[in-house]
Amino acid sequence: MSEEESRQNPLLAALPPATDYLTYLTIIEYNLTEENLPVLHQVLQDTELTANIGWDLVHLLLPLLPASEECLQDIALRGNPREVILKATEALRLLEFEEPEQDYDDEDIPGGSSNKTAPVEIGESSTSPALPPTVLPPLYVLKFEVLLSLLSTLHHRVKTKYPSRFLSTSLQAALAAYGKSKLHLDELTLSAIKFVKNLSGTKRPLLPPRIASGNLLKASTGLSEPDPEAQDEPPTTDENTLSDRLLQSFLTHILEDYILSLSSADDVPGLAWSSRLMEKFQPQRVVPGKATSAERFAEEEDLKSRSAIVGQIVALAQDLKLSSLDLFHTTMDPGIEEPGVPGKEDEPPASAEDIPLSKTGALFLFAARTVKQELFVTASSDQENLVSIFPEHETIVNNFVGTLGPQTIGLEPEALLDTILSFGLIALEKNQIGEPVDDEHFTKYLQTLSLISANTPSPNLRYQAHYLTSTILRSHPSDLVRLTFIRDTLEHCPFENLKASAVSWLKGEILEANIPSKPSAGGDEGGESGEETPSIFATPVALSTVSPFLFPDLTHLWTSSVEISESWMQFRMELGFYLAALNFYYLLLTAKILHENLDIKGVHKHNHIQEAYLMPLRQVIGRFRDGLKNGGELAIAEGEEGIESAGMDLTIMEDVLDRVERGVQAFGDL
Repeated sequence: MSEEESRQNPLLAALPPATDYLTYLTIIEYNLTEENLPVLHQVLQDTELTANIGWDLVHLLLPLLPASEECLQDIALRGNPREVILKATEALRLLEFEEPEQDYDDEDIPGGSSNKTAPVEIGESSTSPALPPTVLPPLYVLKFEVLLSLLSTLHHRVKTKYPSRFLSTSLQAALAAYGKSKLHLDELTLSAIKFVKNLSGTKRPLLPPRIASGNLLKASTGLSEPDPEAQDEPPTTDENTLSDRLLQSFLTHILEDYILSLSSADDVPGLAWSSRLMEKFQPQRVVPGKATSAERFAEEEDLKSRSAIVGQIVALAQDLKLSSLDLFHTTMDPGIEEPGVPGKEDEPPASAEDIPLSKTGALFLFAARTVKQELFVTASSDQENLVSIFPEHETIVNNFVGTLGPQTIGLEPEALLDTILSFGLIALEKNQIGEPVDDEHFTKYLQTLSLISANTPSPNLRYQAHYLTSTILRSHPSDLVRLTFIRDTLEHCPFENLKASAVSWLKGEILEANIPSKPSAGGDEGGESGEETPSIFATPVALSTVSPFLFPDLTHLWTSSVEISESWMQFRMELGFYLAALNFYYLLLTAKILHENLDIKGVHKHNHIQEAYLMPLRQVIGRFRDGLKNGGELAIAEGEEGIESAGMDLTIMEDVLDRVERGVQAFGDL
């Protein structure tokens, strides 16, 4: 720039002492354009000037990113660090995470229409050398990344006996901003990780971003100026411990928000830990020809990215010496986590003990360490599995499921349910069942798991929860407790798919109790008498106890007084349960080994199964068939496509009923 141009440029012509600092700030505000940024960068090399006005330039420069980053770094290096920290944290708290619907208006950015920010590509900035053109993320992402970068520099400059007071303010602001975002979480999370690494001095390399972001912007260069208000007395050991705890807590909150934000598209909830564990523990259950969860996480870029980001957080928590025992105790704490008040900044803590970890974040981090040992051969196995089914997994379930009321069980975020179920699968694999406090605790735990299997939208999670429920139910030594749980589910559960599961539990118990097993090599195990007490499932008691709920009286359920459309909706909802019960009854009728032990003839007669259950089902199917004919009420309600689907459901039901009725006839005198 020539001498004449320098005199004409207002940013140079008005430099103090030609004007006072306040006047000069006003001149900058009215003349700040992207074209003037190189001049401002030159001006900000003056340490005294930047120390006096730098903090007031932060809000003016942020809208001009990425071109203004060099000037912002000048302010971080030479401005008053305490003042600039306040301005940077204020900017974080005011950050809006919304995709702009249109370009900025003239009044939105200082400098008028010449400052409108069209989509910027790396290489197009007037202050940086050309790079391969790559579209940058939205402005709010750049603001977040650059503000954290500035704070990293500023905190290293502040020399005070109590650095935690500044750190607490910055971390709360960063967390408040991060928690408002719904998009671009990968880039924002990587920025938060980098922020913690810079503050803690961790040297572990950062993951490269998958797309261009602020991480590709210029790194800070130049030497920083000393803190003009520096204190000679260094921080105490307790103060350093407090700062470390702040970083640990921040990291657990970031992990919580990140994992809960992960999409469950294509039935991949969170990190799909429970699915990957089941594939390893039960390989025979893997569907041939279908990509496994493990293969998908190894091959699909989006899934590889989420796994790598969580891996970075896990490694960083290890570097920060966040112990698994600390995570375990936080997870097991039955106390309710106090939610923060939006927009309110908490007072700096007095000691490390005053800083809680995120309870959900601690659960995720503890799970990540535990699952890693099970899934990867190269993972260190120095961490003892601290979770048995009882009481630890029971406590985890109580702490995180149904906390808003029993009606919400199974509707929690799928990533959270996936994590909770993964602990149960590991405990089962290691045969760490433990002992429930009493039968009531056992039943409540199973009820919660079974409700997850009924309510969660994820087929994978429904299966994992069903597997856990079924396996743990079978683990209880008391056949009476097992029967009571099955009966209660059939009698009281409002979910038909769960009642269908109860039928499968009952069938498994009856078959195991009644099919002769091979005698052991050691002879009889029945004590001195040489006889064992028979299982309740090998007697008529079990079946007669559940029959009223397994084969309920349907004679008054679908009467002609009830609208056919209403009856049809109820029938469709309960179809799965009816099919499960009928198929089970067909087994009872045709398996001769069960006839005498379970008194099938008595069950059939005493419960009036033919008159009160089978016949009403047959009659209502006929009524529905008529309703689906041309012009029928159901035909109009279902539409052309619905008629075909409804007809298939009725055909399946008729086929099962036909088999059951043939079984009844073959049985003989019923």
